[in-house]
Amino acid sequence: MPLVIYNSLGREKQLFEPLRPGVVGIYVCGPTVYGHAHLGHAKSYVSFDVVVRWLRESGYRVKYVQNITDVGHLSDDADEGEDKIARQARIEKTDPMEIAQFYTRSFLDDMDRLGVLRPNISPLATGHIPEQIALVDKLLKLGHAYEVNGNVYFSVESFPGYGKLSGRTDLEAVQSGGRIGVRSEKHNPSDFALWKKAEDGHLMQWDSPWGMGYPGWHLECSAMSMKYLGDTIDIHGGGMENRFPHHECEIAQSEAANAKPYVRYWMHNNMVTVNGTKMGKSLKNAVNLKEIFKTVDPLAVRFFILQSHYRSPLDYSDTAVAGSTAGLQKLRETRQRILEATPGTGTLDAAPFSQRFGEAMDDDFNTPVAIAALFEFSKALNTALDRPDGLDASSLEAARKLISTAAVTVLGIMTEDNESALHDGGRSAETLEEVMGVLLELRSEARKNKDFATSDLIRDRLLAAGIEIKDTREGASWSKTRS
Repeated sequence: MPLVIYNSLGREKQLFEPLRPGVVGIYVCGPTVYGHAHLGHAKSYVSFDVVVRWLRESGYRVKYVQNITDVGHLSDDADEGEDKIARQARIEKTDPMEIAQFYTRSFLDDMDRLGVLRPNISPLATGHIPEQIALVDKLLKLGHAYEVNGNVYFSVESFPGYGKLSGRTDLEAVQSGGRIGVRSEKHNPSDFALWKKAEDGHLMQWDSPWGMGYPGWHLECSAMSMKYLGDTIDIHGGGMENRFPHHECEIAQSEAANAKPYVRYWMHNNMVTVNGTKMGKSLKNAVNLKEIFKTVDPLAVRFFILQSHYRSPLDYSDTAVAGSTAGLQKLRETRQRILEATPGTGTLDAAPFSQRFGEAMDDDFNTPVAIAALFEFSKALNTALDRPDGLDASSLEAARKLISTAAVTVLGIMTEDNESALHDGGRSAETLEEVMGVLLELRSEARKNKDFATSDLIRDRLLAAGIEIKDTREGASWSKTRS
């Protein structure tokens, strides 16, 4: 069957047809790097990783762009409050760039362990200030923006399509603006900031035609997606919570600037919950990935995520993760068995299972159904291998190809070196966590005893080995500086 995608803009499944035949441009909103990644991040980036993998397996040439927000994301997710990265820098008594780079490395390390493929391009907001200034200037000249006291705002009234993604009415948008305590200098409470004037002491600021300042949070995604993917994107992904205001504002500023459709297919992943409550750093109930990885194989976490559809909520519990770990181990054992099997005379047709897997993936990337097809094949395969006549060479080769394509290439729940690295049950990763725990404990004791020479020696030797230590109010944490 042809690929269909649920388009959030049309609120229905639609046949996928890229702008250019055979080529797909996809942009996914990346993390704001002011803390370690949690399970909510994993849900989003694992989901879109599988989207990219399936598009490539289907024969498309995919250009995948995922940004890193290292400036401009304010604490209330709108136009007021403190920059999240600047606030974390103040808490940790350092500068924002160190915070951004440390937690960027931490994020990439976690994604690597989850088997998430690196995007083709990972642009930084701070690395694209000229492009953002140019976009603001263009919107001003076109009459879609206005400047007040060094701040530049987008005029929502100038863009009749505002609200078409989220479904919010003008009244709801205004009321939303009123609830967050918007600036009185705005012409309309629902107008949003394109450029913010830097207050005294703000460390991350740049010169602009409107004075020293920094870009609004929504601006970066439009500027960077246009630079690398053109004025119109095939697929734009992100969390459901970003539909309003972030993605709504992206549409407004992009389409106002270019007079073209900004995105052909909007995809939004659902949230992670803990006992039915949304998970997030701001709610202080986020499940830190590094903590999970101390006791759970990262690929089992990935498998747990993919057992729910990307548009469905994912409720976290130790029991559910344990079940996913056991299920993944069964699939690994089947793969190991088929790799070690010697040819017999029996047969097994892998084609119907392969077809069911492909149909599930073509149906809006339905990974739970695809995984069910993989389990069905695993059961049939084990039954066939249990027979005295086993499977002939042709059947064995077809089985190996199906499992490799489904589990390794598309779902990413196994790797090519599955027999060595993965069949240790994630032990190598656990060992590293245990060793680091001991070293951090020894370093903490040295600091308590004012033995700073030993403390610094541990830190410096680890840094030379590719592991960076960071001291925060909550204690020391670590991340890899290289893979």
